[in-house]
Amino acid sequence: MTNLLFTSAALMFLQVGPNPAANDTLGVPEELRDRPARTQVDQRSTLTECLRQTTTNPQAALDTAQRWREYGETDLDFAQSAHCLGLALVKLERMVEAQQAFELASAEASRVNVAYAARLAAMAGNAAVSGGDVEGAIALLDRAGGMALAEGQNELAADLRVDLARVLVRAGRQDDAALALAEAREADMMDAEAWLLSATLSRRLERLGEAFDQIRRAALLDPRNPQIGLEAGVIAALSGRGEDARASFESVLRVAPGTPAAERAQSYLDQLNAPTEPEPIEE
Repeated sequence: MTNLLFTSAALMFLQVGPNPAANDTLGVPEELRDRPARTQVDQRSTLTECLRQTTTNPQAALDTAQRWREYGETDLDFAQSAHCLGLALVKLERMVEAQQAFELASAEASRVNVAYAARLAAMAGNAAVSGGDVEGAIALLDRAGGMALAEGQNELAADLRVDLARVLVRAGRQDDAALALAEAREADMMDAEAWLLSATLSRRLERLGEAFDQIRRAALLDPRNPQIGLEAGVIAALSGRGEDARASFESVLRVAPGTPAAERAQSYLDQLNAPTEPEPIEE
C-alpha cells in the first residue's frame, strides 16, 4: 500500500538547526554597503579583514575585534566589532559567549541600522541553538524576524521566520512552526524554501491537501531543486498517487544524478516498485 511509505522521510529540513553564522557574509553586510559615514572606508576594511580572520585564524580575529572595541568611536564601530567577536567565538566553539557578543552587537546596531540589528539578533539565536538554549533561541529569532518585518525587509524577514520555524519544530511546537512559516510565505511569496518547509510540516501534521498545494508552489518557484522533487514524491505517495510519486522521484534522478538526493529518490522508487508491501522508512 503506497500510503504506508515515507512516514518520516525528508524531515531533516525542519529538524536541522540553523548555523550560527548563516546570516553572515564575508565583507560588509548588505545593509551597510551604501551607507554614507565619516569612517565608511575604514569601517569596511576593518570589518572585512576581521571577518576574513575568523575563517583562517579565529584567535587573531578575536584579538582584532577586542582592539577595535577599545578604539571604536561610533555605534557602528561597536556593533561591527562585536559582530566579528561573535563569529570568532563561534569558530572557537564558545557558543554562550558568541550569543552574548551577537546580542550586544544587535543592541548597538539597532541605533544605526535595524535590518543589520535583526541579522545580528538572528545570529545570537542560532548560537543559542548550538549552545543548547532552544527557548532562548526562539525568543531571539522571533525578535529578529519582528524587527525585519517592522522595517519592511521582507526577504530577510522570511528567512528569519524560516529559521524560527526550524527551532520551533525542534522544541516540539509544530503548530507555532506552521504559523512562523505562514508569516514567511506572507512576507516573501517567492521564497521557495518557505514553501518547501511548509509542505514538509503540513505533511507531518497529516494535512496532505495543504502539503500538496504548498509543494506545487515550491516546484513552480524552483523546479530543479531535488529536495522539492523528493518532498513532492513523498506527498504524492502518501496521497495514493503512485505514478505521480514515481515521476517526482525520477525527476530527482535527472536533475541531481550521483547525489545523496538521487540515492534517496532511487530507494523510494525501489520501494514503490517492490512486489510486496515495503516497510515504512525510518530516519
